[in-house]
Amino acid sequence: MKAVFWSFFGVRKRRDYESDAARLNPVHVIIAGIIGAVVFVAILVTIVKVVVANAVSG
Repeated sequence: MKAVFWSFFGVRKRRDYESDAARLNPVHVIIAGIIGAVVFVAILVTIVKVVVANAVSG
């Protein structure tokens, strides 16, 4: 998850990237990426719902 988290930001040291590439299973990276994307979208949807609800009521 840590490798996927940093990849969302595009910030990674070359040494850490090479270490991850050597020891991580590609299937696990794909699953972690999907989970990370779903969590990210869920957070965005929640923020939008809160803002819209406050804008309508206020």
